[in-house]
Amino acid sequence: MRIQAKLKLGYYPLNPIDAGRIRKHLQFSSEPASVLDPCAGTGAALCALTEGANAKRYGVELDSYRAAEARRNLDEAIQGNAFDAHASVESFSLVYLNPPYDFEIGEGRNQRMERLFLEHVGRWVRPGGVLVMVVPYDRVYECRSVLTPQFRDKSILRLTESEAIAYKQVVVFGVRRSRHERDKLNDHAVEQANRKLSDLTRRYEEIPRLNDSPDRVYPVPPTPPARLEYRGLPIDAIEDLVPASPAWRQAQRVTHAYRSEFAGRPLTPLHKGHVGLLCTAGLMNGIFGEGSDLHVAYWESVKVVDRAEEEEGDGEVTIIREKERFSQRLTLLYADGRIALLSEKPTEKTAPKEKRHGERSPEVREANLCPANA
Repeated sequence: MRIQAKLKLGYYPLNPIDAGRIRKHLQFSSEPASVLDPCAGTGAALCALTEGANAKRYGVELDSYRAAEARRNLDEAIQGNAFDAHASVESFSLVYLNPPYDFEIGEGRNQRMERLFLEHVGRWVRPGGVLVMVVPYDRVYECRSVLTPQFRDKSILRLTESEAIAYKQVVVFGVRRSRHERDKLNDHAVEQANRKLSDLTRRYEEIPRLNDSPDRVYPVPPTPPARLEYRGLPIDAIEDLVPASPAWRQAQRVTHAYRSEFAGRPLTPLHKGHVGLLCTAGLMNGIFGEGSDLHVAYWESVKVVDRAEEEEGDGEVTIIREKERFSQRLTLLYADGRIALLSEKPTEKTAPKEKRHGERSPEVREANLCPANA
């Protein structure tokens, strides 16, 4: 998962248009039903999928800000890790699952999060209940160990909005098998179902589109109110208490070491080498200027490769010489949003014959000022 996705905790909300189309594939009765979204986000997706239904909505969300929004949209929302949330088996009429598209991070073999989420919450769907799962099409087959024995009457449809196309998302509908139906499955039936699942997800373009007019409607059975418990650690409370703990005071000497600050003028003038060391050491970083020239300066060391070509034997042989060296680069961020980059260009030249074996003179070095917003 990319860094940007990790910052969002793998949160990619369902497009409202696709949510409206999925809603048309679901049929709720007049009796109350309990529904769950273990990756609830703000709760908007689950609300859209149950619009107009007599349903009690439950959700679990890891991010505290989105969980606070989910509490306003859903009947009950828990802030924490979905794997620390627990409910009785066969408690929900419908489970909507749009998990993070990533691998788990652990000491053992790292498995796909889509399958782990499905293993955790799939058993909470009551027999005859409906699973609605939104995942990339090439991850559906990896969930076969749960989808095949636990769910029947599956259909896979391709989402068509731009956000879904970027990740090649599909929606998987399935009806939870009863215990009797699961017991009747033999190895041959499982193998055939897995082969069919592989064929359905072999080519993304051949998967049927999710349309406004459904070919099939999935009835959502009624269920009494469920009991969803969170048995994990209170994340927000721990974060508030950590700065006052003795362990944190010991660790912050390393993780948040005090940064030395220097002031005053040196006894003797600094030459270019001293200034370069101070810059790349970060001692020249800071806020400078005023008005329209107010800016933040950030220095760093970069490697530059100079390239020189030499010709031998009246141009018959060309020798390419490359020399690596370190230089400085300065990034300026102005208060009005402009960004400037001051760096040194690597040089490329053909050495004259009389200087063929000599060192390249420093005068050929050039400075490059990138335009703002580059």
